[in-house]
Amino acid sequence: MARGSNRTGVEENTLAILESIEADDTQDANDDRLAFLEAVSAASFAPEIPVPPTSKMYEAVFQILRVGNSLELMMSSYQLLSDLDKHFPQVYVSKSSAGESHELVVADEVWSPFTISSDVASNTRRAGRENSGGPLDFSGFTLLIEELAEVANVKSVKEMKTEHLRNMLLFQYLAHFLEGDFLPRNIMYEETMNWTILRESLLNMLLGSRRMNYKNLMKDCLSILCELYHVHTGISNDHEYLENSIVKPSEDCNTALAFAFLEVGKSTCIAMQKLLITIMELDSSKKIADIKGQTTRTDGVRTPLLEIILDELTYNVDILWPFLQVFNQPKWKLEIIVQYFLKYTAKPSIRARRSNGSVDDATFNGLLNSFSNDTSAKNIVKKINIGTIQLLLAHGFQAHLSLSSQHIEGILDSKDEQTESSLVEICKNMICAFQCLRRTDEKMEILPIVREALFTAATILSTN
Repeated sequence: MARGSNRTGVEENTLAILESIEADDTQDANDDRLAFLEAVSAASFAPEIPVPPTSKMYEAVFQILRVGNSLELMMSSYQLLSDLDKHFPQVYVSKSSAGESHELVVADEVWSPFTISSDVASNTRRAGRENSGGPLDFSGFTLLIEELAEVANVKSVKEMKTEHLRNMLLFQYLAHFLEGDFLPRNIMYEETMNWTILRESLLNMLLGSRRMNYKNLMKDCLSILCELYHVHTGISNDHEYLENSIVKPSEDCNTALAFAFLEVGKSTCIAMQKLLITIMELDSSKKIADIKGQTTRTDGVRTPLLEIILDELTYNVDILWPFLQVFNQPKWKLEIIVQYFLKYTAKPSIRARRSNGSVDDATFNGLLNSFSNDTSAKNIVKKINIGTIQLLLAHGFQAHLSLSSQHIEGILDSKDEQTESSLVEICKNMICAFQCLRRTDEKMEILPIVREALFTAATILSTN
């Protein structure tokens, strides 16, 4: 009885919270909002019978995140939303009693931070700014990414604002929400090959929306990831930046905001990487659906994110180093590196027409074999800067080691692409490749990351 009374009381206060969020900015109002968040948490995570919040309660917490004007409000609302999604997923895969088959389950009362509407006013962007408390439409998501790009360029504590932190937290939540909606659907797609399951995912609808420029959005996301690398890794080659960066707050800055920016900046970088990976997984599944003839004209045609990333890394060399530093998902990192080299590797026309690159050399071992003799190594060096080659091979080797480790631990399926080549063979070819590069350019300065990779390769060979 107390449990139901508690929940009813929270619901009765929800409307008042929604109406006051933008209208009242006093300390008393903020205290009421914090009390509301605590009440929602208490009602939802009671040890006896946890019950998910209603859609209105979700909406009120989300609005507090969107317009919260204090660190405490922003962090509390973000953490509550994250905890609610973990405990009460909107979409998940359930197992049958026998444990043999699975079923996709979508919550009865689905709440979403996104609103999907066919009515698009010409002043959507202005309206999005003025009514910043409610769920976002897809144009609003684009606007958030554009604002996040401005945040990523902040170099000094004095330039930081509270809304910068709020935008990063908002993006993190939306990215995790999209991932949470997509992953169980993708699991079911791989089992059933029913493209409709993924067609109805929020991520697919977002990327297919005509209300945004998809390519520009992806370029902005990649730019944000690379701009935040110094926050994520804690390193920078820019001495002036280190002297004036958020890592070293000045006496006249908001210290709490500065350190919050550091932590939230790191998690934003991770969330952006997850979003890009999720999109590439969707692209991969859609490619399978295309081959099987499951897609229709209504699904539209868009450039796979992997191709956009390759183009950006190829024609904007300034982002290659930060991208390799911060992007650490081994499967896709290795795929990107292999495809980067294949853009410059001449292939006979017959082989080029085979299954969109599924040729024998479209593996990391095949890539290393292209450096197996001085002639082929010289041809590649003519097309790709030797420093770039070193970076790519070293990061590719690290990614392969990570995949091999996951394979040994049983995390990856034995059929996973890069596990087919033995680690010993990879190490031999890695050393051979750099021997050929050294003969190609005797003045080549070996990068530290390459020395580490070669030492690891030699160590592995000595123990096998």
